[in-house]
Amino acid sequence: MASWKKKLQGLVAATLTPMTENGDINFSVIGQYVDYLVKEQGVKNVFVNGTTGEGLSLSISERRQVAEEWVTQGRNKLDQVVIHVGALSLKESQELAQHAAEIGADGIAVIAPFFFKPWNKDILINFLREVAAAAPTLPFYYYHIPALTGVKIRAEELLDGIQDKIPTFQGLKFSDTDLLDFGQCVDQNHQRQFALLFGVDEQLLSGLVMGATGAVGSTYNYLGKNTNQMLEAFEQKDFSSALNYQFCIQQFINFVVKLGFGVSQTKAIMTLVSGIPMGPPRLPLQKATREFTDSAEAKLKSLGFLFH
Repeated sequence: MASWKKKLQGLVAATLTPMTENGDINFSVIGQYVDYLVKEQGVKNVFVNGTTGEGLSLSISERRQVAEEWVTQGRNKLDQVVIHVGALSLKESQELAQHAAEIGADGIAVIAPFFFKPWNKDILINFLREVAAAAPTLPFYYYHIPALTGVKIRAEELLDGIQDKIPTFQGLKFSDTDLLDFGQCVDQNHQRQFALLFGVDEQLLSGLVMGATGAVGSTYNYLGKNTNQMLEAFEQKDFSSALNYQFCIQQFINFVVKLGFGVSQTKAIMTLVSGIPMGPPRLPLQKATREFTDSAEAKLKSLGFLFH
């Protein structure tokens, strides 16, 4: 068993992929993006080319270039750069996994294939195992997001005996609201030191109470500092403060969800808060409206999340 560097824990920002107005990737701002996360938000881990990064809307060559840029710019600044390498094609997924290992990424993650879907745990594990084997030196994480993949195989079931099949398996990004499933992932794997990363930002405190070891999410791009305060309060067993932080974050997320909140809107908010242009999303996603951005800005200010 290879010995990994330290366990992936704390906050992990699911990074956006900055684009120019004509839809090309704007690589020139990624260095600035890294500095912003570290200095302004206190976030030192990233999850690249996932849902928030529009990974599945990018070509394979673009995904490779984006991964390279994050690894290069993050060197000596970020603790861990995990690359999402999931794809509908096993071969493409393996190519991306191998590439992540070659460029010095700190781990890879994979979602379940969602067109031809695996219909049971063994089939899903067979797919994941083939991808993991393409990068045998890297920690491997499963990205559980049933609402988007339509693959409803429970994470707790999947984890049962998974290291026998995938020796590099190190943990899970759990993007689902089923706390029974998540709690069982924690409870049944105490000995295994897995990274059990919660992926629903507005419910993170519940995830922490259940034993999450960290969190991956899009709001940590611009609310990382506030969420870190919640983590700190939780660690100090100051639960009423932790709850206040969570409710405050929930107020913002609840507000934007009612307006229609997705990757496009996250790009607009990140541009607003960080001053780094994230640009529009790729079709079929539509650019956030001016009305959305103005409303989100007013809400951020009223909650004390935005000072300029």
